Amino acid sequence: MTVALVRPPSPRLADGLVTHIERQPVDIALAQKQWSTYVATLRAVGWQIHEVDARDDCPDSVFVEDTVVMIGDMAVIARPGSDSRKPEVEAVESTVRAMGCRIERIVAPGTLDGGDVLKVGTIIYVGLGGRTNAEGIAQLAAIAEPLGATVITVPVTKVLHLKSAVTALPDGTVIGWDPAVDDTSVFPQYRSMPEESGAHVVVIDDHRVLMAADAPQSAALLEQVGIEVIRVDISEFIKLEGCVTCLSVRLRQR
Repeated sequence: MTVALVRPPSPRLADGLVTHIERQPVDIALAQKQWSTYVATLRAVGWQIHEVDARDDCPDSVFVEDTVVMIGDMAVIARPGSDSRKPEVEAVESTVRAMGCRIERIVAPGTLDGGDVLKVGTIIYVGLGGRTNAEGIAQLAAIAEPLGATVITVPVTKVLHLKSAVTALPDGTVIGWDPAVDDTSVFPQYRSMPEESGAHVVVIDDHRVLMAADAPQSAALLEQVGIEVIRVDISEFIKLEGCVTCLSVRLRQR
C-alpha cells in the first residue's frame, strides 16, 4: 500500500521562490485545478491520500516533498535551505507523527530539502547544492546508514534540486535530462531523456510511472520498453521549478 502526503497550494503560490529560471505569471485557479487532478490521479491508482493542513502564508508549501524524507517508517524532518520555507515543516511533522511514523530531524547548521534526496533501493543519492549543505547530508547519513542505506553525495549546480535533474524508473535506472545533470557517471545505470520533464517520474508500481504532460517524447520512450506512463498537466508548478515528485511524499508500506 502506498500513502501520498499532499498539501494544497497557497493563494500566494505566484510568489514562490525561483532560482534557475526567469519568473513567469502563474494562474492560481489553473494551479488549483491541476493540483486537484494530480491528487485524484494518485487516488485513482489506489494510493491513500493524507492532506497536510494548508499554509496560506507560505507560497512554496504545496511542494511538500521538501519538508520530509521517508526511510521505511522513519520520517526525517527536513530543515529547508531557504528560511522562508522553514515554517512549512511543523504541520508536516504533526501529520506524519499522527500516522505513526518514527521521527528524526535535521538540525542547525544542517540544511536539507527533500527534493535533493533520490532513493534507489538501498542507495540514497543526495544533492549538494543551493538548498542542501554538507552538514545536512552528514546528519541524514547518520540516520539512514544504521537502517541499511548508503548515502552518496551528488553535486547539483545547474538546477534547484537533485530531482530537478534526475529520478529513477521502477527497475532502478536513473533517468536525467543531460543539460541539468552535473555528473552522470555517479549513477551505475543512467539513461538520458530528451525533455526536461521527461527526467521526472513518480513510480506508481513496477510497471507504471507518473510524468508531466509536457514530455511526449520521453513518455513514448518509456512506453516502448513496457512502462505505462500516466500523464498529468502541472504547467503552473513547472513555472516555479516544480515537478511531479515535488507535489507529494510517498510512504510505501509493505
